[in-house]
Amino acid sequence: MTDSQDTAQKPTPAFIGASWLALMIGMLTYLIGLFNARMELNEKGYYFTVLVFGLFAAVSLQKTVRDRAEKLPVTNLYYGIAWCAVALALGLLAIGLWNAGSMTLSEKGFYGIGFAMSLFASVAVQKNVRDLARFRGETSEPGGDEDTDAPLYRFQSAPVE
Repeated sequence: MTDSQDTAQKPTPAFIGASWLALMIGMLTYLIGLFNARMELNEKGYYFTVLVFGLFAAVSLQKTVRDRAEKLPVTNLYYGIAWCAVALALGLLAIGLWNAGSMTLSEKGFYGIGFAMSLFASVAVQKNVRDLARFRGETSEPGGDEDTDAPLYRFQSAPVE
C-alpha cells in the first residue's frame, strides 16, 4: 500500500462566489421578510436569534465533522453539542412557524426556505474559507501546544520589506 498525502485543493472562484451569493440571498430574504413582517418586536427577535444561532450551529457542526474526518482531535462532548445545536435551531424554527397563527402558509414557507438556504450556504462558505486557508498554508498541524487537545490555527503574516 502507498501512503497518499492529503493535498489542499483550492476551491474554484465560481464555487466561492456561488456560496457567498447563496448565503447573502438566504440571509437577506429572511431578514427583509422579518423586517417587513407584521409581528411584535419580541417575535422578530426570536426569529432573528434562531437564524443567528442556526448559522453558528451549522458552521460549528461542519467544522467538527470535517475535523473528525481529517483525524483532528474533537471531543465527543463537543461533537454531540454541535449536532444538538443544529437540531435545536431547526426545531425552534419549526415550532415558531407551526405556532405562528398570524402567518400565511406561504410566509412560513418563505422563512423555512430562507433559513435552510442560509444554513446550507454557511456550511459551504465555511468549507471554502477553510480550504483556502489550508491551500495558502495558514493552518498548522495539531500538536504545537501541549496544553490543549484542540487543533491550533495560526495565521501567517506577509513578510515586511
